[in-house]
Amino acid sequence: MDLLRELCECSGVPGREERLREIVQRELNPVSDDIRVDSLGNLIALKKGKRGAKRLMIAAHLDEIGFVVSHIEENGMLRLVPLGGHDPRNMVAQRVTVCGLKRDIPGLLYPGIKPPHIQTEEDRKQPLRISDFCVDLYMPVAKVKREVEVGSMVTLHREFTEIGNGVSCKAMDDRLSVYVMIRAMQLAKSFGFDTYAVATTQEEVGLRGATVSAFNVEPDVGVALDITLAADIPSVPEHEQITRLGDGVAIKLMDTSSISHSGLVSCMKALAKKRKIKHQIEILPRGGTDAGAMQRVRSGAPVITLSVPTRYVHTSIELADRKDIDATIKLLTAFIEEGQKADLSLV
Repeated sequence: MDLLRELCECSGVPGREERLREIVQRELNPVSDDIRVDSLGNLIALKKGKRGAKRLMIAAHLDEIGFVVSHIEENGMLRLVPLGGHDPRNMVAQRVTVCGLKRDIPGLLYPGIKPPHIQTEEDRKQPLRISDFCVDLYMPVAKVKREVEVGSMVTLHREFTEIGNGVSCKAMDDRLSVYVMIRAMQLAKSFGFDTYAVATTQEEVGLRGATVSAFNVEPDVGVALDITLAADIPSVPEHEQITRLGDGVAIKLMDTSSISHSGLVSCMKALAKKRKIKHQIEILPRGGTDAGAMQRVRSGAPVITLSVPTRYVHTSIELADRKDIDATIKLLTAFIEEGQKADLSLV
């Protein structure tokens, strides 16, 4: 799990994924026939299959939700603009990393509102807004301005931790899937496709990297890798839980960005059964993955998403089951080796 720890603890908001890209390039170089970076920062690693093989694009995004500095107050506190989907309730009393001009600086994220002890009843009724939050570096303003500039990247800070049968950290979305992609590429014993493993950028702000890289790769088949909601917690009815931790890799049928190709769904189910891989079926009523970009480029492509069930998504304590992670690696590896046999006809 050392690689997963390194990926999750690394900082990389949309548009600033360079630290992650270096890690992925290091890991995929030994198993790739060609590796390149495009103008949007997507890393595209190619492992060739047999002559005449179809093109498979696997997409896992590098970026995490975070912020950029938009203003430095007279007292040295930082104002922020969000990148990606944040719930203000999950932002209170968090530690953050401010990626300064020469070093990473620890900071505290807290709303710039009255402490509860001196709030009025009217104050307590006001909902929190992202614009209320500041980062406190507890440094003189002159020093802050020497080390931080408008546009500096800010990410949540949390150490990777093993908890029971699971692992927890910030940025499991989507470093967990980047890890799955790397491990599957390393473990595959054969390649039924010309396989393009693509570490995409700017997914959290609109699938931008996948759109550009898919246009370049022009895949015959696309597999997106992402986490998905495991809302198997008290107060959530069973029919709204989406997936459950420990029930295996999630084979997605649909979300709001894509509908999985029926032939790919059948293929994934058959491979899971053949190789005795624990799996579950996912329908996500809100949200999307890089599959939504891959299926719409040029003349279109059949796509599917494999998801790792994850609790507490878009917080600093995202939690996944180790066996579910392993199941996802195994199913993706199986598809790399045998997925070219999938029936992609629609009639």
